[in-house]
Amino acid sequence: MRSLLAALVLLFAMAAPSLALVDPSERLADPVQEQRARAISKNLRCMVCQNQSIDDSDAELAGDLRRVVRERIAAGDTDAEVYDFVVARYGDFVLMTPRFGPATLLLWLGPLLVLVLGGGIVIAVMRRQAARPAEPRLSPVEAAKLAALLEKDGNPRD
Repeated sequence: MRSLLAALVLLFAMAAPSLALVDPSERLADPVQEQRARAISKNLRCMVCQNQSIDDSDAELAGDLRRVVRERIAAGDTDAEVYDFVVARYGDFVLMTPRFGPATLLLWLGPLLVLVLGGGIVIAVMRRQAARPAEPRLSPVEAAKLAALLEKDGNPRD
């Protein structure tokens, strides 16, 4: 019984994101257009929340942006034209996944740069360790003296 209850709770938790914050009056009559609007809304950042898409946000500005997206789709704009329209007004920051360009070059290539630099540092440290001379070993005479000293102190060598 517990597992059934847990499964139901999990099912409802997974379904929660699909519960639209979209006002039913905003929705487009054409289900294909509505699905496009939802997909675009998931890729646009709420400028108030900044860590949520406009599809997930209940901020007033997010609602306004959802309506703008739907108006543009209803007017016949392509997805690219809708994105361009919103970016022209709010800048690239409104995109949840920024475009690749000169302004975002470091953002896209930064992780690769960090990985290459980190790998270079690891290789340099390993080479330096390998180039370091090994510590001198005890000569047989020194080893015998050490063994004698350890036995004398009551700590026989294993």
